[in-house]
Amino acid sequence: MTVSSPATNPQSPIEKIKRAIGKITLPWGITLGYLSLMLLLPVAAMLLKASTANPAEFWKIATSPIALSAYDVTFVTALIAALINGVFGTLIAWVLVRYDFPLKRIVDAIVDLPFALPTSVAGLTLATVYSDNGWIGSLFAPLGIKISFTRLGVGIAMIFISLPFIVRTVQPVLKEMEKDIEEAAWCLGASQFQTFWRVVFPPLFPSILTGVALGFSRAVGEYGSTVVVASNIPFNDLIAPVLIFQRLEQYDYAGATVIGTVMLAISLTMLFAINLLQAWRRRYEG
Repeated sequence: MTVSSPATNPQSPIEKIKRAIGKITLPWGITLGYLSLMLLLPVAAMLLKASTANPAEFWKIATSPIALSAYDVTFVTALIAALINGVFGTLIAWVLVRYDFPLKRIVDAIVDLPFALPTSVAGLTLATVYSDNGWIGSLFAPLGIKISFTRLGVGIAMIFISLPFIVRTVQPVLKEMEKDIEEAAWCLGASQFQTFWRVVFPPLFPSILTGVALGFSRAVGEYGSTVVVASNIPFNDLIAPVLIFQRLEQYDYAGATVIGTVMLAISLTMLFAINLLQAWRRRYEG
């Protein structure tokens, strides 16, 4: 009785790996190679650089007062901006779907302006408009409210760049909703508010949550507009992406990669949450 070696056993892990590699087609190979080159290798390099710091030093850098302040400004402001866009983005999507008005296509295209506009240009525009001498900032200056170069300005920049995510997430769902259900609710005596709250809002809610999560993720990683509209003062309006850039300017690569790793971990958590929300939405719609 002969016993085959693990290397020649067709059921061995080595043979299974060889067969799996042999089944990889050219499109799959190009996809895996491109993803590895553009995503996996840079992330691995950052994690490898961050790992040069021992756990105690890593924790000290990640939880330093300036880093905690930057996390607070970044994530709390981004969450508030996303929630505000959740309300007004849904309203904009509702108007674009349910109403016909002049220049509707132009208004619909303007929603995508933050996608096309360079973020540095957006930051310069917002800083100018909301400055004490700007068109909008001058209206609040007499009241003692300063917008540009404050945390409030950072919030407005985050609202600006994350608005399309909510509108474009909610808009297709609204288009697919049948008006017959709403008309039936009206025939049964429901008011417009009751119809929206009990008939329209429940199937729309998962999409709104997904849009808010996407907008939040986009706002967290924003750099170009916020670095212009903020004063970038620590413990005031300094956000984490700008703090990372400042560490790089100081040649503190370990500190920059540690903070970047923390941001990466939180971003991956948000991505996982977004996937769960999208799966929940598909189950709800199904």
